[in-house]
Amino acid sequence: MDLNLTSEEMQFRDELRSWLAANMPADWAERREESLESRFEYLRAWQRKLFEGGWAGASWPKQYGGRGANLMQQVIFWQEMALASAPPMANTLGLGLIGPTIIAFGTEAQKTRYLAKILSAEEIWCQGFSEPNATWDLAGAKLAASSGKLTGEKLFVLDADAADFIVIAAQTGVFLVEAQAPGLSITPMPALDLTRNVYAVQFKDTPAEKLGDGTNLARALDIATAALVAEMVGGMQRVLDLTVDYAKMRKQFGKPIGTFQAVQHQCADMYLETESSRSAAYYAAWALEHDAPDAATATSIAKMYASDACRAVGNRGIQIRGGNGFAWENDLHLYYRRAKASETMLGDATFHRERIARLVIDTVPAWCGGNDRSLR
Repeated sequence: MDLNLTSEEMQFRDELRSWLAANMPADWAERREESLESRFEYLRAWQRKLFEGGWAGASWPKQYGGRGANLMQQVIFWQEMALASAPPMANTLGLGLIGPTIIAFGTEAQKTRYLAKILSAEEIWCQGFSEPNATWDLAGAKLAASSGKLTGEKLFVLDADAADFIVIAAQTGVFLVEAQAPGLSITPMPALDLTRNVYAVQFKDTPAEKLGDGTNLARALDIATAALVAEMVGGMQRVLDLTVDYAKMRKQFGKPIGTFQAVQHQCADMYLETESSRSAAYYAAWALEHDAPDAATATSIAKMYASDACRAVGNRGIQIRGGNGFAWENDLHLYYRRAKASETMLGDATFHRERIARLVIDTVPAWCGGNDRSLR
């Protein structure tokens, strides 16, 4: 395959850059310090603006309100959003995981009921996979499901307080829970990433609807993972750009610190890690788009590498800036915080190394089903 962008993909990227330059909210930096509730409504309004501009759900089919873009263009979208320091959308899980699953496997009634409201952020979806002392996968899920009711706890659930629906991984499969269901309670959790709101969600005999064993989520999880890697690449590129600009400007011993070989080596390593992650993300998107036999493996390779690389790039950027890297006057530390959170989201490097071994050696086909119950 050719990893260079096609003319159509470059046109998509340039059009998105122009739209973001004209429509990016100028007060996002100040809004990050507001209350969770106020900030979420701000993000909901931002998603509606993206929806009205034709950018939310870019890879969704046009008949369901999307742009009809291919997966490579969707990867470009998330990469450019991160590069522009754009606010995250309010319904990321709905757009990246639930919506595509409904499009692929849902009935026409379900598509009519849910899709438009996911795109416009009228209804918010979130997921609960992580548990105390457990992994992201179904095999490690301890949350009990009996007679259509759930009992247990999920941690680090994004935007649970604003959600209308929560998709839950339990011992016996994947379940849908309405956020206002009896027996459900939500508690805010402290988070390193200041751009994401996370919660602990407790269930006590909470009624739930079983969606299946998770098999239908497998491809959507790979697509969501590729999109997350693309966002991580955009963040890495932004950190690299900020760091190089700083190294050109900051002087020590009468000359810019960028003239010192030790700093140049750090920047070169950041560039290598960023470009390698970008290539892996592009190949994963291509493989998923073309249903390549190694699509799942390519996705895990991309997430494995980017999980380590985004942390390393953020760390190098902080080191080069010194104490200024932690100052609120610049956004570098915010990228590092988000990189640390993204590192573990949808499976950290260790998990994806294990998954690659299962895919290559055991030829397990997906995130769940067969001997692989993984939903990390």
